Formats: sequence, structure tokens, C-alpha cells
Amino acid sequence: MILKVGVLASGNGTNLQAIIDKSRNGQIPVRVAVVISDRNAFALRRARAHNIPAYIVKPGEYDSQREYEQQMVDILKKHGSELVVLSGFMKILSPHFIDSFKGRIINIHPSLIPAFCGKGFYGMKVHEAVIDYGVKITGATVHFVDENVDSGPIIIQKAVAVEDSDTPETIAQKVHEIEHEILPEALKLFAQGKLKVIGRRVFIER
Repeated sequence: MILKVGVLASGNGTNLQAIIDKSRNGQIPVRVAVVISDRNAFALRRARAHNIPAYIVKPGEYDSQREYEQQMVDILKKHGSELVVLSGFMKILSPHFIDSFKGRIINIHPSLIPAFCGKGFYGMKVHEAVIDYGVKITGATVHFVDENVDSGPIIIQKAVAVEDSDTPETIAQKVHEIEHEILPEALKLFAQGKLKVIGRRVFIER
């Protein structure tokens, strides 16, 4: 059975591309059903190149966050999305959106949560903080989304070393590479029904 996934993205969409590539070559039992962005992001071009429906839904064009989010919910449901993936999506979602897909929203974050996460930690800001703090490892985390920022149960994490010569840019490159591995893997596990959440812990059936 193929899982229909809706992707929310605000940027270049390299994680989206990884999902598309691995779904098209049969590595993961997933199909990207629709892509939504809050801006004219390159991720939308990636979607259209593969004949995937792509929408821009700008929050400033709605009277309230609820109306804005409801528009996205309606689009996702119209295309049969069974799981929502936040792939570099820069907007914080309210409980209204999260309740619409309870237990069916996954996010990728470019650090080892709970380090360097939460409000204000996004994009290069994360990697700059990693360098400034002087940690020896960083990485990426795939987690379920709950009502708070970067606080949902963790599905997969993978680490990379921080070398003395690293910069925020080189760390970003390393982290991107592992994101392209662990996000598709998390989708595969979800599609196969191998994830069981008990409290804060996610157990993976092997």
C-alpha cells in the first residue's frame, strides 16, 4: 500500500526531492500527493517538474491564522494526504492545524533535539549556534509534531562530527546529507506501520 504524503515547504526543497526520488525508484512506499508553500519557493518548481500539484498559500492573504491554516488543511485533504511532512516549512502551526492531522505530522529539524531547537532556531541560525557553543557533534532529528515547537516524540536521529575547521555552511552541508537519509526512512517506517508512540517514546518495529 502506498502512503499519500502532503509536503509543506518554504525553501529549496532538497528534502522534498529526496522523498520524490526514493518514492519514484521504489525505495519507500510513499507518493507525494501535493506540495504547499507559504511563498514562491523553489520546492514548488521541484513538485511541478514531477507533475505533483503545487500551491502557494500566503498567510498575509487571510484574515486570521485559522483561515490560513484551514485553506492548507482543505488542500491537503482534497489530495488525500494521509501524512503531512514539514520540510523546511518556516511557519509555526497552531493546535487547529495539528488537531486536523493528529499524530500524522512529521518534521525534520537540523540539530539533535533537544539541543538547538525551539523558537528562533531555524535554518543557518541552528548551525551558527552549534559553532558558537563549541559542541563536538550535531545532526538532524525527525520527530512527530505536537502543539509546541520542536517538542514532539523523536522518531530518528543521526549525528555528524563538528570539526575544528567547520563553519556554519559546512555543517549545513553535512546535516543536509543525513536529512536526505533519515526523513525518507521515517516516512517508510510510518507507511509500513512500524512506529508506535508511547508517551514521549517512539518504538520502531524491526
